[in-house]
Amino acid sequence: MTKERRDHILFKQKATDELAETKRFHVKLTEQLPELGQITILIDTATGVNYIQTWVGTSGGITPLLDANGEVVVDDR
Repeated sequence: MTKERRDHILFKQKATDELAETKRFHVKLTEQLPELGQITILIDTATGVNYIQTWVGTSGGITPLLDANGEVVVDDR
């Protein structure tokens, strides 16, 4: 194995390990809706902002979760 290849593998493993330790998003809730798909509430652990993610068939979307007043829902970090 060449030095370049060994370094690539070592650096890739280090980057993977660092990403595994710092999860930016946490799944707060996942709910299956019959015939509609899946809704997931995610929390950005860096900002506390809640996002709603939807999956219907093969497509989906994500947007900030809003409260009854139209304000972004933010959890304490």
